[in-house]
Amino acid sequence: MSRPHVTWKVATSLDGRIATSSGESRWITGEAARLEGHRLRAASDAILVGVETVLADDPRLTTRLPDGGRDPLRVILDSKLRTPDFARVAAPGTLILTTSEPRPVGGAEVVRVAANPHGRPAVEAVLAELGARGVSRLMVEGGGRVAAAFVSAGAVDAIEWFRAPMLLGAEGRPCLGLLALKRLSDAPRFRRLAAELLDDDLWERLERVGARD
Repeated sequence: MSRPHVTWKVATSLDGRIATSSGESRWITGEAARLEGHRLRAASDAILVGVETVLADDPRLTTRLPDGGRDPLRVILDSKLRTPDFARVAAPGTLILTTSEPRPVGGAEVVRVAANPHGRPAVEAVLAELGARGVSRLMVEGGGRVAAAFVSAGAVDAIEWFRAPMLLGAEGRPCLGLLALKRLSDAPRFRRLAAELLDDDLWERLERVGARD
């Protein structure tokens, strides 16, 4: 059984921030960039975020296109099951992966997976669970800690990066959490495949350099 192909989709300021220090993020990028983001969702089998994104934004994680579009499986990483029953994603079509004892959360399906050393869902276990469900194309949308976990595990095969021409500063929330790199040679590398202007925003498409795990 092969693991899903993983794309990290991210929308940031020029300095790589996904929100201000207060958490405001709607909207960093413009309408054209957001439309392309929804097209990427429609082309994915599953979309994944961490519970912090659910608590901060209460997203629907659905595909909103002029002609409708397919909704992917919505996946939430939630080690301590903090997703509220009233969250918009706590509904059929959502899979919550936890390291705690499963319990009902709204209408979502809750499954326990193996933990990493920090007690959070291990990336390898997450990909194995999704692969077993027939997911071949997974899009990771964040937040920063979830993105760092997938990057650190060598599991990010491609990046769809939407960059707005604004600066939010060091106090803004970074798109990528800690990687604990000590040498440049340890840095994951990606090859730029294309770059396109969407009104004022820049859309970059990148693929991982090196063999896929």
